Amino acid sequence: MSKLVTIYGGSGFVGRYIARRMAKVGWRVRVAVRRPNEAIFVKPYGVVGQVEPVLCNIRDEASVASAMIGADAVVNCIGILALDGKNTFEAVQSEGAARVARIAQSQAITKMVHISAIGANAASESEYSRSKAAGEAGVLEYMPDAVILRPSIIFGSEDQFFNRFASMSRLGPILPVVGANTKFQPVYVDDVAHAAELALTADVDSGVYELGGPDVRDFRSLMATMLGVIRRRRAVINIPFFVASIMGLGFDLANKVTMGLLPAQITRDQVHNLRNDNIVSDNAKGFQELGIEPATLESILPEYLWRFRPSGQYDAIKESAKNLRN
Repeated sequence: MSKLVTIYGGSGFVGRYIARRMAKVGWRVRVAVRRPNEAIFVKPYGVVGQVEPVLCNIRDEASVASAMIGADAVVNCIGILALDGKNTFEAVQSEGAARVARIAQSQAITKMVHISAIGANAASESEYSRSKAAGEAGVLEYMPDAVILRPSIIFGSEDQFFNRFASMSRLGPILPVVGANTKFQPVYVDDVAHAAELALTADVDSGVYELGGPDVRDFRSLMATMLGVIRRRRAVINIPFFVASIMGLGFDLANKVTMGLLPAQITRDQVHNLRNDNIVSDNAKGFQELGIEPATLESILPEYLWRFRPSGQYDAIKESAKNLRN
């Protein structure tokens, strides 16, 4: 019988790409999610019965253990960018990650991949970054041979970064950002999934791998690249950190008062993160050690951001028509 991998958060942005890759190499895939009925789209990644969504809440011991029964390997992709009720950074990214590793150890599973993030730091001002570091520590306590992947900001057709700012660019002539000079090393989501696949199927050394794309660019430059792809002219305006902190406080309070009905556009914790560069550290293991050549922004962004162009899918046709008239 083919091997089985349980992917916690397997219907999320990164998880679905890992699920697709693992199914393609012949593994059975169990996608552990809170709402299995909303994860039905993963089933066609393989043949009938090869990829199955199952009910699991990372905060619940019994459901985590049940989703892992019989698995040969586990992947933890679950993470949050902002607080959401009981889904706090500590509950999800710290305690949840450690729970997966502890149960994997108890079930004698030897292969584990954990998706963390560049910037994970126990001494950070950001609760997000501290919880990521705590999650890594919890994983290594119980699964010392685990592979931990720390990607920079991830892009792809379902991302919440370029899609968000491209949508904002349609609202007016100004595109506001926080931390315009902060550096990022964007990485394509399927390259992260490829790294996870190799960690499970190939002879890969355990430890931490920092994953960044081929280019290091500041926030302002990333927005300029995006605007070029969607063919819009906008003034990229930097919001000073002290102003952004006040905005974050206001949004945090509004979100709390409305019990989550009003989502925060930016949080104080995110402002803390934006003060620090998000790039691969010197001497860190990364794509090179895995034998992966990461994709460039320019090769991927046009594939999914075309819908934000002034004429959407017809923009290229209109440009061709202009050339014919000339």
